[in-house]
Amino acid sequence: MKKIFAFIALLGIMVSCTEEKETVTPINIKKMTSVEAGNHFTAEVMHRLGKVSDPQVSPDGKTILFGISYTSIEENKGLRNLYLMDIDGSNLRQLTNFSASASNARWIDGGKKIAYLQKGKLFVMNADGTGSVCAGEAENGIGEFKFSPDGTMLIYSSDIKSFTAPTDVHPDLEKATVRVIDDLMYRHWDHFVETIPHTSIASFDGNKIGKVTDILEGEPYELPTLPFGGLEQLSWSPDGKFLAYSCRKLTGVKYTFSTNTDIYIYSIGERTHKNITEGMMGYDTNPAISPDGTKIAWMSMERDGYEADKVRLFVSNIDGSGKKELSANFKYNVDGPVWTPDSKEIYFASLVEGVQEIWKSDLNGVCSRVSIPHEWFDFAGVGELLCNSEGVPQTIITTNTSMQRPAEIISMNVADGTWKQLTHENDEILANLEQITIEERWIKTTDGGKMLTWVLYPANFDKSKVYPSILICLGGPQGTLSQGWSTRWNYRLMASQGYIVVLPNRHGTTAFGQEWCEQISGDYCGQNMRDYFAAADALKAEPFVGKMAAMGASYGGYSIYNLAGIHNNRFSAFVAHAGIFNQDHMYMETEEMWFPNWDNGGIARPKTYMSGSPWSDNPIAKRHYANSPHLKVPAWNTPIMVTHGELDYRVPVDQGMAAFNAAQMMGVPSKMLLFPDENHWILKPQNSVFWHREVFNWLDKWCK
Repeated sequence: MKKIFAFIALLGIMVSCTEEKETVTPINIKKMTSVEAGNHFTAEVMHRLGKVSDPQVSPDGKTILFGISYTSIEENKGLRNLYLMDIDGSNLRQLTNFSASASNARWIDGGKKIAYLQKGKLFVMNADGTGSVCAGEAENGIGEFKFSPDGTMLIYSSDIKSFTAPTDVHPDLEKATVRVIDDLMYRHWDHFVETIPHTSIASFDGNKIGKVTDILEGEPYELPTLPFGGLEQLSWSPDGKFLAYSCRKLTGVKYTFSTNTDIYIYSIGERTHKNITEGMMGYDTNPAISPDGTKIAWMSMERDGYEADKVRLFVSNIDGSGKKELSANFKYNVDGPVWTPDSKEIYFASLVEGVQEIWKSDLNGVCSRVSIPHEWFDFAGVGELLCNSEGVPQTIITTNTSMQRPAEIISMNVADGTWKQLTHENDEILANLEQITIEERWIKTTDGGKMLTWVLYPANFDKSKVYPSILICLGGPQGTLSQGWSTRWNYRLMASQGYIVVLPNRHGTTAFGQEWCEQISGDYCGQNMRDYFAAADALKAEPFVGKMAAMGASYGGYSIYNLAGIHNNRFSAFVAHAGIFNQDHMYMETEEMWFPNWDNGGIARPKTYMSGSPWSDNPIAKRHYANSPHLKVPAWNTPIMVTHGELDYRVPVDQGMAAFNAAQMMGVPSKMLLFPDENHWILKPQNSVFWHREVFNWLDKWCK
């Protein structure tokens, strides 16, 4: 049957705004947390810490606009309001007091007004927070917006229908609920694909959205790319006549097996699209047009189907000619390119030896570090690059995190990398908590390498005592255990429960060069498992380390299931969240097929799509499936907790259920937590608190 794409131009239908007056005063969660915290860091306190984000410097360079979110565990949701402070961090004041979250706030009209999103609608208010009016909305809501340089236009994302409804096939069956599916990818991350995002351009007079044009009108492609892409995938030209955008113009099986996105130049006046990366077969993203309008920079992976390829920095003329890689002699990945005003340098973020730093490159490919080497902080990116009157970069306004605290806004001196913390939203609470300590260890691996391993010690650590410990198995499998902060896996929180926390950056992590990263592909059951043993043995050799548990999520969950069959009694308990248990079945039920295909030795080309499949003759695939964790269940003898979200379509829930069932049938002490309304992550506050309480109870039972 020919697939029906029922594309409805919802983006082009701007309806009149319904005014909503937000007058309810939010609960003072910060004050509540200060009273309740005491000295012990708990999941409840973690969720109630302020989440600072998205700093925006005013056009005159004097004021920073940003948001702070607070979470109410009782109401099971968060609330984000807007704040202002002077450029030096002084004179902090709350701008809004809404009862519904405000996001994507941007200065407009030369700093006289602010535009923001609330409940999927675009609002405009005065810079002092008064006079808020709705400026426009789309049928399915606005997801994100970005103004043109002169402020007379904006782009915004929203959803359009992209599926075959029962009445599209049989109009008389109005109550039928069937999904008609005849191609991949019919579900993605945590939802069945019934809509896809499109991005539209609209005129804007400073108060209201006007004429709207869908950039991909009538086309079945995502813009921005799911599941995590945003408007960083689009860039305005300085004259507002063109847009650069990244898009994977594929559908179905081809989409499912390919990572090949391209960079396009879209003429707003002529409504034409030009592919300037045709023939570049990997993941090309984050286009950034230079301030002089003559060049474009972007991030590029080389190989199709490989989502963990080296992320390179490319630059070309605006028409795509003269392509050049600027990061050829740079060992690490590039993220978030930002041009200097003179269009002669590009600043970017990069994970380097376990921490995320700020770097820059000239147009000859000479890369140099901006931030101080190997500080124990992750810098979120370049953010706002402030220059002097001659256009010379002076200051970066961004956020940073560490394992000790969540994000705060900082001001970095470009000349020497020194920085000043501007917001102190959580200082009072964190100062009243028990203080953990962090150590950096480099552990020798069995192949002669050196592995950065972070070790967190609980408060009042005493070497003469014995402590239980937790070894963390990283997900991905490619990623990095750096100085990030998360409410899903919070290592300070784990240490605060009295555990020594061990974080090995085993083979497959991304901050140590591409050779270290790529080793894990095709070798899930090999070197990275020996790396975990090396870290566990090194720490267990210390007299102050007693029983050790291991826990991980996603590929980390796979690692737990695999370790359970081969660990030779190193570990006393396991926790696996959203883990891969049966590799054969996983290949046939996950949604982004390029991932298991590549890592099992396959390639992303027509007629070879299944070269990494369980029935392939590929020797890498044969070894991979022959070592699936589910085949090692007869050796399981260690207590294991399994947790999983039922809306997880990356690693579907039956993987966790099968692992738990196997443990039960083997007589292994086991427990399972299933979350019907969660995806690959546990996000809702009360679910998260429940998860943490039960996980710590489980670890305490078997390790303390």
